[in-house]
Amino acid sequence: MSAHFGSRLRKGAVNTTVAALAVAALAASQAPDVTAGGAGGRAAADAPSSDTGSATGTDDSATGNSPYYTDLPPLNSPAPAPSQSTGTGPVATGDTEAGIPATVLDAYKKAAASLAGSKPGCNLPWQLLAAIGKVESGHARGGNVDADGKTRSAILGPVLNGNGFANISDTDDGAFDGDTTHDRAVGPMQFIPSTWEWAGRDGNGDGAKDPNNIYDAALAAGHYLCRFSWDMSTDAGLRSAILSYNNSTDYYNTVVSWLEYYRKGTHEVPDGTGTLPDNRSDENSGGPATTPPSTPPRTTPPSTTPPTTPPKTPPTTPPATTPPGTTPPATTPTDTVHHLEDAGTAKLTAMAGDTFGDRISTRTETKAGTAVAKVRVRFTIVGDTDATFTGGESVATVITDSRGIATAPALRAGEKTGAFTVRATVVGRTVAAVNYSATVTARAADTLTRTGSASLTCVAGGEFADQVELKASYKGAVADGVAATATLVKSSADPTANDKGPFFKDATGNPVRTLTGLRTDANGLLTLPKLYADDTAGTFLLRVTTEGGATLTVELTVTAAPSPTPTPSDPPSEAPAESASPSPSGSTTTGS
Repeated sequence: MSAHFGSRLRKGAVNTTVAALAVAALAASQAPDVTAGGAGGRAAADAPSSDTGSATGTDDSATGNSPYYTDLPPLNSPAPAPSQSTGTGPVATGDTEAGIPATVLDAYKKAAASLAGSKPGCNLPWQLLAAIGKVESGHARGGNVDADGKTRSAILGPVLNGNGFANISDTDDGAFDGDTTHDRAVGPMQFIPSTWEWAGRDGNGDGAKDPNNIYDAALAAGHYLCRFSWDMSTDAGLRSAILSYNNSTDYYNTVVSWLEYYRKGTHEVPDGTGTLPDNRSDENSGGPATTPPSTPPRTTPPSTTPPTTPPKTPPTTPPATTPPGTTPPATTPTDTVHHLEDAGTAKLTAMAGDTFGDRISTRTETKAGTAVAKVRVRFTIVGDTDATFTGGESVATVITDSRGIATAPALRAGEKTGAFTVRATVVGRTVAAVNYSATVTARAADTLTRTGSASLTCVAGGEFADQVELKASYKGAVADGVAATATLVKSSADPTANDKGPFFKDATGNPVRTLTGLRTDANGLLTLPKLYADDTAGTFLLRVTTEGGATLTVELTVTAAPSPTPTPSDPPSEAPAESASPSPSGSTTTGS
């Protein structure tokens, strides 16, 4: 990073010019923000320029424009060194700045591994999380965390009261930052409570989402960076992601410097022994005064002579509305927004697992109804639903175009059916929200067809050689995951289950003539279990119905078992040549 050599900040020797530039960048910073104009998100070049950002306006960000550490890595990169999995054993030696506290390093690596599984296209390197963690908090203040990753003392940014930073009123009742008047950035990755509310993650599996826990905060930061599937293995994707965290070129350059430094080698050091940075972007800058001026502003005329009688005619110049010497804040487009209007959003209905065919559009307008461009509109999914925007998030912020219209990313239905709400609000200004009702219906099929031409004939007391296979579709497309029921009915007019004829078997081998809980596979196919026949011959009906009303009736034929073939009887025995018969007197006589 040769561009940094002439402006490198050293401990105890701060370059005043660079520090001033850093503060200017801070004042212009647009900390983490969603600037997606569609499913894939908008490139950083479409985000507001850091030269025109406001330091005092509320921003849709993770840090609320809080300061960051501007220290840069040493000129000499560390030699690659092995890292240990815990901080209890021996650690590798190397450059002091290359050491990362054991628990913090473990959190970075586990977060990156999790993202590799859930969002592989993001290609998030753990070194990027380490670079941001270094810039935001010096790796949780040198690894001052317990074994579970909880910071041992609070890491809080300044009060966001508009004095050199964003003006953000309290959103968490002080639960995370201890301030019930204004918000403050919290924890090792410096999330403000309003952002943590939707971006927070449980990184250590303890059932809680705590911005003061490095495992939770690192995973949340990873999801934040990957929320629009930017590819970190490309320069454009990496730049977009970092600038979405803090839209400042100086911030980007600082983070990339540490990213490249860590990529060339790092090692583990015991918790609590990490190197602490010295220089913050709001220090040594000539920025907003933190102490009152030596000469207080006059409240009376300099002369002791009583003021003369004011002229009876009004002055030609209206009275100043701001103190002398103070430049009134510039009006931003957001300041002119009076209300939000629905920009023609159609009815929002989708089947479970599908993407909604229509997208939500909101228009920002002045009181007179004029469109306002370059305004941030936040879309939030509200209600008991697992529906998300493209990218898997429940919140997205979009900048209005020249027509004043912000179009939310596409909505994707989850598996939970029912109604939910998408709420549109203006970021940085309190105006009435616009609510959009959306409904998720159950997966359905409108057509069932039998596949194959297998014979469905069986001899009484036997079993059918082939299984019944069906295919479900909806409006001509494959209907996957659709619930179905199969019943051996009494007749076409009587849908109740038959008590004789073919049957399925349950797990214990008992006859079953109604099957519920069936579901088509990814190709819309449904294969029924094997069928058996009792000793009743005849034609029987199998009826299959699906969610959505598709029905198909299949005929099953059971033929009578053949009668047993009689075996030939034995020939009669020949009469004996002589026989004895009783005499009339009861004696036996024998023929001669």
